[in-house]
Amino acid sequence: METRYQAVVAAVEHAISEADPVGLLEGGAPADEYSPEIGTIVSRVVNAQSVEEVTTVLHEEFLRWFGDDIAGTRHAYEAPAGKIWKALLEFRKSV
Repeated sequence: METRYQAVVAAVEHAISEADPVGLLEGGAPADEYSPEIGTIVSRVVNAQSVEEVTTVLHEEFLRWFGDDIAGTRHAYEAPAGKIWKALLEFRKSV
């Protein structure tokens, strides 16, 4: 079970890093810069029931961590949410 959970964590890390929603990595931050946010995101998305809910969680967490001015619009989180949702569905099939 732990390995499957780690796969979800890895999927969230990959989707967030690839999207770089607030531009930290593009600005030269270390690759693990989003680790604190990923921790709070994973604990919430494991129980999500839709891609829309995952998008909401991502946006809410980035608003909480970075504020309105930096987090941007909900739209910026749709692509990583889709990738995370796909990983969650795979995780659930294997449980």
